[in-house]
Amino acid sequence: MTQRTIFHIDVNSAYLSWEAAHRLQHGDSLDLRTVPSVVGGDPTTRHGIVLAKSIPTKKYGIKTGETLYSARTKCPELVIAPPNYLLYQRCSTTMKEILEQYSPLIQQYSIDEYFLDYTNMNKLLGDPIEVATQIKDRIKHELGFTVNIGISTNKLLAKMACELEKPDKVHTLFPKEVPVKMWPLPIEDLFFVGRATSKKLHSRNITTIGQLATSDPHWLRLFLKSPGLLIWNYANGQDDSLVRTTRNIVKGMGNSTTIPFDVEDRQTAHLVLLSLVETVSMRLRQANVCAQLVSVSLRTSEFLSYSHQRKIPTPVDCTNQIHETVCELFDELWTGKGIRHLGVSVSELCKNDFIQLTLFTKNFEKQRAIDQTVDQLRLRFGSHAVIRSSFLNSGLKALTGGVIQDEDYPMMSSIL
Repeated sequence: MTQRTIFHIDVNSAYLSWEAAHRLQHGDSLDLRTVPSVVGGDPTTRHGIVLAKSIPTKKYGIKTGETLYSARTKCPELVIAPPNYLLYQRCSTTMKEILEQYSPLIQQYSIDEYFLDYTNMNKLLGDPIEVATQIKDRIKHELGFTVNIGISTNKLLAKMACELEKPDKVHTLFPKEVPVKMWPLPIEDLFFVGRATSKKLHSRNITTIGQLATSDPHWLRLFLKSPGLLIWNYANGQDDSLVRTTRNIVKGMGNSTTIPFDVEDRQTAHLVLLSLVETVSMRLRQANVCAQLVSVSLRTSEFLSYSHQRKIPTPVDCTNQIHETVCELFDELWTGKGIRHLGVSVSELCKNDFIQLTLFTKNFEKQRAIDQTVDQLRLRFGSHAVIRSSFLNSGLKALTGGVIQDEDYPMMSSIL
């Protein structure tokens, strides 16, 4: 049986790197990667959290996930860049186009991570390490940002190899290298070991991956249940999951926003909801799925929260159709009190390749075709290349929230 060769490609500080590269390519003299800077939230209102940070923020103790207010308190001169999910999607797609030149088997693991199956491709393209270095350098010189590439015989070890040293590196972690390169690492560095599992392992004096690998798997199962067997396999470098070219359907998608002022009229609320629906529906179309359940949530100026949902007879991905339902839900929910936070989510997703219309369902096919055209224009020329006239002079953003949601696909193999 041919031994597999798997690459894991991971963008270094993805959101920040992409924003920095974009600004430099458009004439900005400041490289965000060289100064204390973060991506996240709205710098004018200081709402939101840190999504990505530059290396110089390390000395200030700024952490991913903390509030912008807290980060600004630690570093008053911090540069804050608002997230630009359309830019991130373009960068991710462009990187994938380079990867596709090296293998037909590419799996998107998240917006900034890909797996590439290089098995048998060495006969055509050459040594895996040399080719991985070539890919890394091409991305750096052609796209303006850096990546790490891990190489191994399975996805797990390739991903672990990618984390060994950053940035702009190629690492191998073949099975024979596991005892030397992986086992001395702290248990927290092992994929799938979260805070709660780490705490349980530490309480039993298991502090390194090597100690976990040499533990009795049946003993691990007693206090960790089935995940104990999974992480024991991972600690021993065992994983047989395939590089999948098709993506799993996520359970749901959503966007929400805290508004800088209290919304006190229906028309403004409907506009805010439209800005949220614009990005949620675009994400549906990008994932080639439709939704059957639509939900709306709101929080008043008195911090009281409400939500409402409705199941739609026919699955939808059309912006106007979702917005129409969202507005109906909002009108049924709102009591007239000032609103400071609004959210829209969709769930019960299904493939959009075939939709059975009912006798009482409006035909939105023409509108769906327009949506798809607008999507392409926005992805190519920027999120504000096409906006609805209702947002002109409104003081509101035409699109609010993310365009694509990071998706983590656990490697499900358990070999015991």
